[in-house]
Amino acid sequence: MRLSAFAGHRRAMFPLGPVTLFAGPSGSGKTTALGAYEALARLGGGASLAEVFPEPVACVPEGARADAEGRRGFRIGCTAEGSEGPVRLDVAVQAEPQLRIVGERLTGGGVVLLETALRDPGRRSVQAAWHTAGSSPVTRAPLPDDRLGTALLPLRVAGKTDGQRQVLAAAEQMVVALRSVFRCDPRPDSMRAPVPAGTGRLLPGCDNLADVLWRTRSECGRRHAQLVGALHAGCAGPVADLLAEPLADGAVRALLDRGDGTRTELARLGDGELRYLALTLVLLTGPGVLEVDAPGEVPDALRTLTVLADGFDRALDSSQRRELLGTAARMGERGHIRCAAAVSDASWAAGVQGVTVVHLTP
Repeated sequence: MRLSAFAGHRRAMFPLGPVTLFAGPSGSGKTTALGAYEALARLGGGASLAEVFPEPVACVPEGARADAEGRRGFRIGCTAEGSEGPVRLDVAVQAEPQLRIVGERLTGGGVVLLETALRDPGRRSVQAAWHTAGSSPVTRAPLPDDRLGTALLPLRVAGKTDGQRQVLAAAEQMVVALRSVFRCDPRPDSMRAPVPAGTGRLLPGCDNLADVLWRTRSECGRRHAQLVGALHAGCAGPVADLLAEPLADGAVRALLDRGDGTRTELARLGDGELRYLALTLVLLTGPGVLEVDAPGEVPDALRTLTVLADGFDRALDSSQRRELLGTAARMGERGHIRCAAAVSDASWAAGVQGVTVVHLTP
């Protein structure tokens, strides 16, 4: 990921693995880096600029001066490795006076595969040119200025020439690498009480954990067994099962089965136990169970979730955070999930295979 000019980051480049920990003190830009990751992922999934950047001025680097026409913006990008080799995406966004993409470039194999530029500020479109390598070297057409052109290419490129097929392959590699995102920050105080039965799709705050367990226990037996196994390391006392129980008023509550006839309501668990339980559930499940936007132009077979967790180790003890990180690494190794998280100190993560640590300083 490249943050050429984004909020507090300038000329920054961050390696991203299946599991990435952004580590540093308060004010070092950990949350901003996660926000940039989420922005790229959502743009790759087809979301509009307004959806991704509801407060775009906050993304403009502090002290950035407007030009003669009052324009200010930010630049963001990434490189995705894959069968097509490294494919690079760079995006320039105008935040003021109007939010719009003013330039985008997709390159691969030493060739500019897509390039867009704002030619007429009065139109809500950019002029795009993509590699053709047929009777004409490029194809030119307007694209909307509020969407990532790379995500739109499968709808616009016919794939009749070698050049067009190269463009499509590179665009697919980039979009699949970005994937869908689920930003998760479990709130223990909201997880203790019974909740109304609903859609069975987990919310970012994990408030409706009991409702989701009611669904996943019957639909995902193997994953549920893995979750119960992980709870042995993250919860005090024995854990034989994790249950969801309907109540007379239509609500659902969750309980730990201790295996000796005793059941413990979630209300009795500590904050660390609840956060550990929620984050483990997220890592062991997938987009079908989580409240995420469906990414545009990504085949279902290739959909993989990116979990973003600010304060990943908040309220966790040493055994809980190591076990949780190990779960994330195992799921990342299988290709089911990517995880990007923020922690104040990552010394406890040293030596965990498959984990990339990015150290940030204010």
